[in-house]
Amino acid sequence: MKLNDSGWKTERTQSAFTLIELLVVIAIIAILAAILFPVFSQAKQSAKAMVELSNAKEIGLAYKLYLNDTDDTMPIFYAYNSAPPSGVAGHKGTELLLLTYTANKQIFDSPLDTGGPYLAADPGLLSAGGSYTSYWQAYGTSFRFDHCMFSTVAGESSQNNITYTTTDIVNEGSVEYPSDTRVIRIEMFPFFAAQYDPGCAIYGYDCSPVSYYKQWDSVGGSMIFSDSHAKKITTSGQFNNAMVDPAGHRSGDPSSDPNAWSGTWYSLCD
Repeated sequence: MKLNDSGWKTERTQSAFTLIELLVVIAIIAILAAILFPVFSQAKQSAKAMVELSNAKEIGLAYKLYLNDTDDTMPIFYAYNSAPPSGVAGHKGTELLLLTYTANKQIFDSPLDTGGPYLAADPGLLSAGGSYTSYWQAYGTSFRFDHCMFSTVAGESSQNNITYTTTDIVNEGSVEYPSDTRVIRIEMFPFFAAQYDPGCAIYGYDCSPVSYYKQWDSVGGSMIFSDSHAKKITTSGQFNNAMVDPAGHRSGDPSSDPNAWSGTWYSLCD
């Protein structure tokens, strides 16, 4: 109580949150956060996927420019070489052959590339030391080059540090269906997971006891075709329907070749 200017006593009131009101405000904030955080996370994931697809489109253009300078002869096939790993003198990767036409090594780095279990066990990476948290860091690219669509050269082409002993030169002019034939794809697709590939029988990624799989994008991934266009693939049906060799065999087509471990052209050409 205090006297006002006229001499009368007045009561001073103070406003403050009660404990109940404070708890209600905190509960409302928590509910809003629970609603908004997944939305923000999904938006961030979508933005990364858009960057990946943009990179894929630029890789497709670089691939075409390379062919213009080599009379349509496809680049030499390399994959998963870690002895030495990417960034070290002597590393061999197909992406290095395209760098002249991209002028940017980062183009082969997908923002969604978070590596996979094998990086921690790859003998080449272990020997090199250091920390490799993505396929791009370890192998120079987040993208996989289609074996049947690139040129294999005996004594030069290599995968997992093992040199090929056979030669198969691929010319783009021999590709029957350029707009339907994949040449490059992102390394990980969500349908490579064990729940969609029981027994690791189709794609050979999420196996037991050794798994190569890690989810990069819950929706899908980028694919580049022989005519240089790129698009996002979201289903196994789209993936299996893509052609994987010059003659036009589809990834999911059956094959009786003894090297087709899954009984499909995927296991021959991917």
